[in-house]
Amino acid sequence: MSANGSARRHVVALAVTDGLPTFELAVPCEVFGIDRPDIADPWYELRMCAAGPGPVRTAHGLVVPTPFGLDELLVADTVVVAACDPALTREPPAELLAAVRRAHELGRRIVSLCAGVYIVAAAGLLSGRRATTHWLYAEDFARRFPDVRVDPAPLYVDHGDVLTSAGTGSVIDLCLHLVRADLGAAAANEVARRMVVPPHREGGQAQFARRPRRVSAAVTGGGAGLGPVLDWARARLEQPLTVAELARAAGLGERTFARRFRETLGTTPLQWLLQERVRLAQELLETTDAPIEAVAHRTGFGTAPNLRHHFRRLAGVAPATYREVFRHRAGRPRGAAATRRSA
Repeated sequence: MSANGSARRHVVALAVTDGLPTFELAVPCEVFGIDRPDIADPWYELRMCAAGPGPVRTAHGLVVPTPFGLDELLVADTVVVAACDPALTREPPAELLAAVRRAHELGRRIVSLCAGVYIVAAAGLLSGRRATTHWLYAEDFARRFPDVRVDPAPLYVDHGDVLTSAGTGSVIDLCLHLVRADLGAAAANEVARRMVVPPHREGGQAQFARRPRRVSAAVTGGGAGLGPVLDWARARLEQPLTVAELARAAGLGERTFARRFRETLGTTPLQWLLQERVRLAQELLETTDAPIEAVAHRTGFGTAPNLRHHFRRLAGVAPATYREVFRHRAGRPRGAAATRRSA
């Protein structure tokens, strides 16, 4: 809370260096740098922090004004280390490493975007921990930081105090994940709608990495892939869906469907259904006054005890606790969520 009693903005300090990729810079600016008081008030405050004097230039020559220095990393709530030029992954600026290390010691949440993981690892924050980065860099990163457990499969890895993202597009996934953790699923979903991107992408970056030439079309998905059946299932979450029904909707045999599902999304159809039902429950708890029993029915869990069991297992808290936290933390978004609430 501020001195006048109003809620304080969550400060995101974005550490930028010369030669950083433009896309990895643009995403946090889009998510955290645009004020969105109609979604949550107050929204984030983004501070561009340079690791050296003068303005920073991206890899494409764009000049980035950087009114803040590295001292801002120590007072921010979240420190985001943007992807960096390959030369800086080999020799990171000592002052940047020291600032990131000190920010972590002070309890700041540290987030790396794509190749920014080299900076976080060099600062000593990933020793003995699991981390991800772009699949193209995974082998090199593992060789240079053998004390880090490199996992190139997921789109991001969240340890609570330190988070890492995979390649390029997964920067969107991680930034939306931060909004979801801070302000709730409804707020993250509304930002995703405005960005015209999925609020949560399924699977990991393994689906985008190069595959051996001999992999068959049955494995890679072919045609439209699993997207249509996933949308079909999301529209029917209140129904007692089975793997057999999903396979029929996909036009595949049950065993072929289950195998392709795991190869594409890295999970089983039933586990995916549970995750989707919990995500829908989160949004309903945030945006409606429906009793727990009604939320359980709408999400396909059937009974309140069944919802509580799976919700606590996947979300880490009871549904009532989640509602209490996020109904007070974020305002109700306009648009699809509000329409669904009044329907």
